[in-house]
Amino acid sequence: MGFYAPAQLVRDAQQHGVRVRTIDVSASTWDNSLERRSDGTLALRLGFRQVDGFREAWADAIAAARAIAPFASIEEVARRAGLPARGLRLLADADACRSLGHDRRTALWEARRTPSEQLPLFAAVEAPELGIEPDARLPLMPRSEHVAADYQMTRLSLKDHPMIFLRESFRAERVLSAAQVNATRDGRRVRTAGIVLVRQRPGKGNAIFVTLEDETGIVNALIWARLFERYRRPIMAARLMLIEGEVQKSKEGVVHLMASHIVDRSAELGRLSAHDETKPQILRADEVVHPQIPRGHGHPRNVRVLPKSRDFH
Repeated sequence: MGFYAPAQLVRDAQQHGVRVRTIDVSASTWDNSLERRSDGTLALRLGFRQVDGFREAWADAIAAARAIAPFASIEEVARRAGLPARGLRLLADADACRSLGHDRRTALWEARRTPSEQLPLFAAVEAPELGIEPDARLPLMPRSEHVAADYQMTRLSLKDHPMIFLRESFRAERVLSAAQVNATRDGRRVRTAGIVLVRQRPGKGNAIFVTLEDETGIVNALIWARLFERYRRPIMAARLMLIEGEVQKSKEGVVHLMASHIVDRSAELGRLSAHDETKPQILRADEVVHPQIPRGHGHPRNVRVLPKSRDFH
């Protein structure tokens, strides 16, 4: 389809034995980069370019300041790299401050209380301006909400895939995962659902291709133009789409789902955020291979819970 999703890139790297490390103010540069691990193997460090709205000039300033001395606090990042308030908040919202001892929620707290300009008295003596505050005792952010925020900010998450939190309810509806669809025999009718990565209509032809992604992989669906008018709204608007159709498998093993019915299930994404957890789970900070799984329900963040797909017009 000519489009390589960031989440797919991460999954492929992990399948080839390359660990993937999060965006971090103490290690990342603008581009994704390779780092040598203690055992001699390589790890892929995600770069600041993955953060929606972050600027390359800010990334360069962070790297230059970090080369002189490591950062000790979020306030230091703001002062020494000359970051504006927006840049600092983007770093915090992208969960890029864990090496400084802050997860997303506490980092946002620190970013918001960091003044946009340092008072001359503190600048003259090169002293920190922010005093030490008592622990705000902010509640732990649910993992599913972390995942929603990761996708909103960086189009991927090393903590989990959004569909993992919805899998149980979809399974109850006999909705198959991408891996199950791709392993299904030719000619079988199935239902599958996933995050919409791409909607494409090559040359304004008679076929529309939609790529769905879940925690197990991708499904390439084909929708004939004659169905487009009937399902125009879900085809063009859905962030999470359910497709029913017939599996078509070529001799070479290429699988397409020939769609016959399409439903917009984007409302399900509201379940990724606010929810009750009897046992708060601590997030593994830097390297993630097989994260843990909770579940959830609605939150204002879901006005834009996932970034837009790549679409034809």
